[in-house]
Amino acid sequence: MEVTGFLRRSNIVVVAGKGGVGKTTAAAALASLAADAGLDVLVVALDDASGLAALFGYEGQLGYDEVVVRQPNGPDGNPTAVDGSPASAGVPGRVRARVLTSDAALLEYLGTHGLGRFAGRLVRTGALDVVATAIPGIREVLILGKVRQLEEAGAADLIILDAPATGHALRFLSSSGGLADAARGGPLRAQADQVVAMLTDPARCQVVLVTIPEETPVNEAVETAFRLEDEVGVALGPVIVNCCYPLLAHLDEDPARAAVAAGLPPLPPGVADSLARAAAFRRARQELQLAQRARLAERLPLEELELPYLFTAELGATELGRLVSELATGIAALP
Repeated sequence: MEVTGFLRRSNIVVVAGKGGVGKTTAAAALASLAADAGLDVLVVALDDASGLAALFGYEGQLGYDEVVVRQPNGPDGNPTAVDGSPASAGVPGRVRARVLTSDAALLEYLGTHGLGRFAGRLVRTGALDVVATAIPGIREVLILGKVRQLEEAGAADLIILDAPATGHALRFLSSSGGLADAARGGPLRAQADQVVAMLTDPARCQVVLVTIPEETPVNEAVETAFRLEDEVGVALGPVIVNCCYPLLAHLDEDPARAAVAAGLPPLPPGVADSLARAAAFRRARQELQLAQRARLAERLPLEELELPYLFTAELGATELGRLVSELATGIAALP
C-alpha cells in the first residue's frame, strides 16, 4: 500500500492503547511519517505531553496554543530545526502540536456562545469543576467538539489525537453518544450529535490501537476493539504492535562451543553461563511474542503494523526516525 494513501484514509486518527504500550510514541511516529509524505500534521494531546515534545526534540512546554515541533523538510530531505513558533495551517511536511484540556475547551465554548463574562467568573470563583461535572460527558464532548471544529476548518491535512489509556479512552469516545441520547435539545445536544457524526464516519475518523506482544495488553486491545465498534461505531485502522524483539536464531547453541567455532579465544570463567542465561531469556521472550502475536491475529482480524523494541533508556528524534522507517516499511507491505 502506498503510504500517502494509507494516511489519507481519514482526516483524524485517534491513537489509543493501554498505558505503557508506547501509545504516544506511536502517535509521534505516525505524525512524522505523515510529514515525510508531505502532509501538514497536527498532533493533539489531552494531558501531559512532555514525552511527545521530547520525541520531536522540542524543549518547550506544549500548551493550548499550537506550536511547531517539526519544520518542513529542508533541501537535504531532513527536517529543519524546530523553532517552536505558533503557525497557521497548510504547510506540507510540518508537525504542529497542542494540548486540549476540558477546562480550556469549556471556557472557549462559553466564550463563543456569548458567555465570556460568565466563564471568567467561573474561573475566579473556582466553580468551573462544578459546571463541568454537573452534566456527565460534557468534558469529553467539548474536547471532541474542538477536534471536530479543527477538522471541519481544515486546520491540518491530518489530525492525530493521542487519546487517554484504553479504559479512559472508551469513556472518552462513548460519552458523546450518551450525552446525545440524554439531552433533549439545545447547543450541547447539537454539539454531541456533530461529534457522533464525526466519530462514525470512516472518512473523517478512525482509531488505531497500540499494544505490545504480552497477554494483558493483547487482551485489552481485543476487548477495546470490539467495544469501540459496538459502543461508539468508530472505524478501526491497523493495530500497531510495539516493542517487538527481532527474532534471533541459534539461541540453543552452547556459548563455549560457538566461541571456538567462530575462532575466538576461550571464554573467561562465568561468561558462558551468563551468555546461556541471556539466550534463555531471549528465547522465552521470543516464544511469548510469537504466541501473543498469533493470538492477537486470531482474535482480532485487523491489519497489523510492527514497531521494534529499541534498546535505549530514552527516545528522541533519532529513535523516532527509526520507528518512522519501520512504519513506512510495514505500510508498504499491506495489501
